[in-house]
Amino acid sequence: MTYDITLRPAGSGADCASILAEIPEWFGMPQSNANYARLAEEGPAYVVEVDGRAEGLMILKPHFDSAVEIYFLAVRPGRHRKGIGRALVEAANALAAERGAAYVTVKTLGPSAQYEPYARTRAFYRGVGFLPLEEFTENWDPENPALFMVRPVRP
Repeated sequence: MTYDITLRPAGSGADCASILAEIPEWFGMPQSNANYARLAEEGPAYVVEVDGRAEGLMILKPHFDSAVEIYFLAVRPGRHRKGIGRALVEAANALAAERGAAYVTVKTLGPSAQYEPYARTRAFYRGVGFLPLEEFTENWDPENPALFMVRPVRP
């Protein structure tokens, strides 16, 4: 499978909303989804296209000079385990390296929530080199603990 990763300066809101509609087990909160789509529309967003259709999308958030956060990453379910998520993580790493940052970070649902779809998400992030550092109940809420994960930037 061949695909292109494009950094779009703006205009990816509809693609984001379309991807989110296919993965409600991960993104089932309408207000949060509207916020992600708004951020993708305002840009910038990394978009993976296959045959002209957006199949994955990522929004990054730089923090200070030391880290770049993967604020949002989603891939259509029919494209899971095809290398798209990994390619997006490597694009985040490339941006972090370009900025001179030491880390790429991500927050995801923590293991104390015991929700199977996010067990797969955590396994994905572990598989691409992220390490879990701490679980917080204060970031989101006690029923949705935030797991903070980090990966050193690779050259």
